[in-house]
Amino acid sequence: MKKIAVVGTGYVGLVTGTCFAETGNKVTCIDVDEKKVEKLKNKVMPIYEPGLDVVFERNIKQGRLHFTTSLSEGIKDAEIIFLALPTPPGEDGSADLSYVLGVAKDLGPILDKYTVIVDKSTVPVGTAEKVTSAIAENATVEFDVVSNPEFLREGVALDDFMKPDRVVIGTSSKKATKIMEELYEPLVRQGNPIITMDEKSAELTKYAANSFLATKITFMNEIANMCELVGADVDMVRKGVGTDSRIGKRFLFAGIGYGGSCFPKDVQALAKSASEVDYDFAILKAVMDKNNVQKRKLVDRLKEHYGENLSGKTLAVWGLAFKPYTDDIREAPALVNIKELLDLGVTVKTYDPEAMENVKGIIGDKITYCDDEYESLDGADALLIMTEWPVFRTPDFDKIKSSLKDPVIFDGRNLYNTDTMAELGFTYYSIGRATVK
Repeated sequence: MKKIAVVGTGYVGLVTGTCFAETGNKVTCIDVDEKKVEKLKNKVMPIYEPGLDVVFERNIKQGRLHFTTSLSEGIKDAEIIFLALPTPPGEDGSADLSYVLGVAKDLGPILDKYTVIVDKSTVPVGTAEKVTSAIAENATVEFDVVSNPEFLREGVALDDFMKPDRVVIGTSSKKATKIMEELYEPLVRQGNPIITMDEKSAELTKYAANSFLATKITFMNEIANMCELVGADVDMVRKGVGTDSRIGKRFLFAGIGYGGSCFPKDVQALAKSASEVDYDFAILKAVMDKNNVQKRKLVDRLKEHYGENLSGKTLAVWGLAFKPYTDDIREAPALVNIKELLDLGVTVKTYDPEAMENVKGIIGDKITYCDDEYESLDGADALLIMTEWPVFRTPDFDKIKSSLKDPVIFDGRNLYNTDTMAELGFTYYSIGRATVK
């Protein structure tokens, strides 16, 4: 058992703290938000992540998971302190390190023994050095700063943490390496690697991984756009490409672009970091530009179908989260489209299994929130699909057809078979495939 402190109870911090408690460690999570900490103490989960609530409640009940607003109280006796703090993009695209460095400065004078300080936040190259300097200003004991990037996928974060593909540890300290390897050993019993490297390489690994995946998604969306022009089918191309072991099957599904808390921010931050060392990372600039265009694909399809003037139309929107199995709406393509539709005078009725409360906090009552997917169809001219929730995959097509004014579907996630939609009598627009009319 190790005594661990986790500073920050956002998505990464809460998953990290809960999962380390699940492996038998004593964990204290620290946050300055008093209301949030009080809710956490009362077993109120602030995020939606499948399965996490059960593990969270179990470890609170068994006394392994604690919460506090006091940094000095929270790190008392801790052998390892994880910094899981936000690093939002600044106006110039660079990662804002003020939260991380602020806590680092606060830690210096209150450390009372050797401690491993772990950067769990996604941070640019060189952050470990900055954190070390910030702590060292007032520290009177030895410490090591380690870079330990997370590779969690929202919706399956519990499995990703408990059964990681790999664990990356960035440190030049043998002492810190031993402590971190002992901490993660229970999670890699099946043989997945713990990869130890220098701090800068570990920091860059996180950005490189997410930027590569974002590039892969964007490349396939560009192939989809070409398919539409030449009469090819992106699903067939995807299968032909994905069976190549050098490429792999994942992240090849065409759609309306990537969103979320990681890909947009990390691609932007890596491009900014490159510019700071006078390197023109042109491919990342293209990825960002093309993804912004792709997000608006369905609005273009609407104008193709109805003409430029969409004022007075009522549209049903299925899905608000940037991906299924999460309530995260950060950079979600659905919000980009909805805001543009509202500007065009469209009435929007929507349903999402988890994300509607979060959208209400941003858009408010400008759109109608429905109790289920079918309620959103009543009086609507057409249906738009923005998120590939499982509940949308096998709907009651007869009910869709009878509820809509016209049987028209604009599918941003390619959920349905085009031949089936033709047989059912729908006008069906999808991405990278022939339009059914």
